[in-house]
Amino acid sequence: MRPLLFVLFVLSLPLSLSAQEKWPGFLGAGASPLKAETIPTQWSVEKNVAWKAGIPGYGQSSPVIWGDQVYVTSVEGPDKEQLHVVCYSLKSGKQLWDHIQPSTYPEKNSVYISRAAPTPVLDKNGIYAYFESGDIVALSHAGELKWAASLTKRYGAPKNKFGLSASPVQWQDRVIVLIDDEGPSYITAVSKADGSELWKNDRKSRVSWSSPMIVPVGEAQQVVCSSAGSIDGYDPKTGKQLWIYDEVGGNNKTSPIPAGNGEFLIGASPGREGENNELAKKSNGLFVVKQQGAAWEPQFAWTNASPTPSWGTPIVYQGNAYWVNRVGVVYCLNARTGESVYTSRIKESCWATPVGIGDRVYFFGKNGVTTVLKAGNEFEVLAENELWTEDNPPVNNVPTAEETSAERRQGVAMFSRPTLYGAAIVNGYLVLRTGSQLYCIKP
Repeated sequence: MRPLLFVLFVLSLPLSLSAQEKWPGFLGAGASPLKAETIPTQWSVEKNVAWKAGIPGYGQSSPVIWGDQVYVTSVEGPDKEQLHVVCYSLKSGKQLWDHIQPSTYPEKNSVYISRAAPTPVLDKNGIYAYFESGDIVALSHAGELKWAASLTKRYGAPKNKFGLSASPVQWQDRVIVLIDDEGPSYITAVSKADGSELWKNDRKSRVSWSSPMIVPVGEAQQVVCSSAGSIDGYDPKTGKQLWIYDEVGGNNKTSPIPAGNGEFLIGASPGREGENNELAKKSNGLFVVKQQGAAWEPQFAWTNASPTPSWGTPIVYQGNAYWVNRVGVVYCLNARTGESVYTSRIKESCWATPVGIGDRVYFFGKNGVTTVLKAGNEFEVLAENELWTEDNPPVNNVPTAEETSAERRQGVAMFSRPTLYGAAIVNGYLVLRTGSQLYCIKP
């Protein structure tokens, strides 16, 4: 552990954390309401960038925010043997502490395998960070280790050659982790108090990188997983599987963000070789779960064969549903009917998920250009914001290795470019993250 703590920081900690501003999990699950006037529409390398901060190692997770603090995770070392949880001042960008945890399952640090891909979750007691090595680290907001647990030691090592990336979700006193893998697959809940198992439910083996979400269904909440051939609902208290829908395919990247009570979008892609092409055409749409007596009725309210997502999850905002494909084409559909509203192209594809704020929708391009569209039924670009330039790219601590084939060298060149992975937003602050750099945008 390498804490960088200061007496004044420690003394002011309870006051700073009493603020209600938060973006406490993947895709903003549980985030504070946003006031549109506090988030800028335009920025550039010279304008509205409040601060930049380097991140040790490399990570693909999104930042998270609690009060005056922003947190990220990363990995470092030739075998990803060091797991970082790093905390910064939201106001200044100053690094407050860096906790380093040894990995219990070291594996080669490569551009071909996930690197700190899962996004952590936060609550008033601290941060819970899960890494693709199977390690879960629980820390206080002051960076003190509360406990560490290894799902790899508990249940076995993952076998996916590209790594795991599903982010955990939280519900009351527990953190829920989905492991969908070529080897043993399961969903499990661990105690926030000590990391012990609260429940575990085995799943069919599969290759997937999608994350579960907590979705309100009726008067309760369910853990919903959309992952490589099925959509499933679980009771977060017991882990009991409540329902399954398996007439779906290509749904191995995006998450089921709630779009209403018992409603969420499903995103599905044909796959690199088109292996999921036919089912994927029937698997992009609005999914609805209803209860009829003691039974659950999961089904698509509508589907549309046109849109396909890349890594960014489709969202519903102000009555419209938005998908972005791998070449930056935005598909805007009517969220009630699935009918096309417009199809237009923005400058870049998005690995991060779009966010709606006020009368606009932010699309965070993977190469650093954020396109701001006017929300509504007309395609209108309000701004195109460049975070870096080609002659001044961000620090990008990617591993280097000799590659023997032209295909591998081409792959390394592609994946070695700086990538905008995620955003965290609270009133007055928009925080963006590349592999090794944080940016804070302010009005």
